[in-house]
Amino acid sequence: MLKAQGILKAYGTLPVLKGIDLEIKEAEVVSIVGASGAGKSTLLHVLGTLDHPDSGEILLNNTSIFKLSQQKLAAFRNDHIGFIFQFHNLLPEFTALENVMIPGLIGGRNSNEVKKRALELLQMLGMLARKDHKPSELSGGEQQRVSVARALINDPSIVFADEPSGNLDSKNAEELHNLFFKLRDDLKQTFVIVTHNKDLAEMADRKLEIADGVIVA
Repeated sequence: MLKAQGILKAYGTLPVLKGIDLEIKEAEVVSIVGASGAGKSTLLHVLGTLDHPDSGEILLNNTSIFKLSQQKLAAFRNDHIGFIFQFHNLLPEFTALENVMIPGLIGGRNSNEVKKRALELLQMLGMLARKDHKPSELSGGEQQRVSVARALINDPSIVFADEPSGNLDSKNAEELHNLFFKLRDDLKQTFVIVTHNKDLAEMADRKLEIADGVIVA
């Protein structure tokens, strides 16, 4: 599904990614581990098109994504890629349901269809009873479940998660980790997860270790 070849990325004179090659298969949960500063988050942002590589190519569903115009890339990202971040990034003025719906509405989909799908996802994630609550009225674990539903609203090909359980207590972290694998099994969802959590890293179908800007294992 996803193929990266020869990815190089530097910030000023500091090389961060020094030649990354990898492939991700459909319905696979892949963890990316490594020491702080190894390049994990940079790699995730490049794979997710949030940042451009200096050189190299990324193919997602056989589309060379960095050959797209900025406008087409933004539309492609919204349609095919979901994101889960450590700090949720939910919009505080909107309810859980509205937050989940936003990427679908940005994509120009029918609002009734988007709402129906959002309600289905919230129910699947055990959050239907909290749909009208704003983020400030939700626990950290609940906010992260809403962010997972938001990442899934457009039925993306792949979801990138950057330290998704880094801000959760151990109980909520375990529930979130189990949720990823349930979504893989039930929806054939693909996840690429940057994590320092050893339990999550070991649970993954495959673990990639990055050190000094290259994949070493």
